[in-house]
Amino acid sequence: MEMHQIRYFLAVCRTQSFTRAAVLSNVTQPALTRSVQRLEEEFGGPLFNRVKPRVELTELGRLIRPLFEQIVERANDARTTARSLLKLEGAPLKLGLMCTIGPLRFIGFLSDFSRNYGGIDVTLYDGGPERLTDLLVDGTIDIAIFAQPEVFDARLQTQRLYHERFAVAFPMEHRFQRQSVVRPGDMANEHYLSRINCEYQDRLDAVCAAHGVKLNEFYRSEREDWIQTMVVAGMGVCFIPEFSTTVPGLLTRPLVDPEVVREVCLVSARDRPLSASATALANAARAYKWS
Repeated sequence: MEMHQIRYFLAVCRTQSFTRAAVLSNVTQPALTRSVQRLEEEFGGPLFNRVKPRVELTELGRLIRPLFEQIVERANDARTTARSLLKLEGAPLKLGLMCTIGPLRFIGFLSDFSRNYGGIDVTLYDGGPERLTDLLVDGTIDIAIFAQPEVFDARLQTQRLYHERFAVAFPMEHRFQRQSVVRPGDMANEHYLSRINCEYQDRLDAVCAAHGVKLNEFYRSEREDWIQTMVVAGMGVCFIPEFSTTVPGLLTRPLVDPEVVREVCLVSARDRPLSASATALANAARAYKWS
């Protein structure tokens, strides 16, 4: 079954005439008739009763007609969507990005996206999971990329993009440099620099507590770059997602026994359809080789 056969069938339904349907479809009557006959062979019965001066739908034809109308409608919708995606010049896109996602990890994706959709005007909104959830629900942003240890709000729909392990960051010449991994027990007596926006801090605290370690918090900051710079300066160590390092000289080792992993997801409001620009970003994010 081909789309032109469906369109010919519907033209006959509308005109009740093979002759008028052929004119409407800009095709010869024999070609249109053959297409309808092939449909009838495929469905195993006549679709029309040829009763002069018009043709009428058979019971099978009446059953098939609404299904074919839905197919044509969806094909038209797909064509409209495709055209809108190709005409995104100046289209706005408000993208929420979790503040703890490392820019080096994300810039590669954003650069590819800009090359393919240079007409989209992207505005980035920074924040933690709670703020991004609120911005999605109230419609301030179109789509977001973030992770959280808890189950996502029921008003959101999500799709996993990649997973990211937590590591321990430390300066050059630190004792951890001689290790291939760091275990929670190794954090005892270390000066700990706390990343205030770390959405997994409570889980990391619990992991350490389960191994008898209470983190010796030395400094706290909302600024990821400040914490990393303080680590490099030898003021302490911190937990950090493995792709979030930005400061030269920062060394990391994976946290193990247990591993702590976050799932970074593409997130949108469940009850709000995506704009054409947000759809383009969602498709690009799903196709991108994050690994």
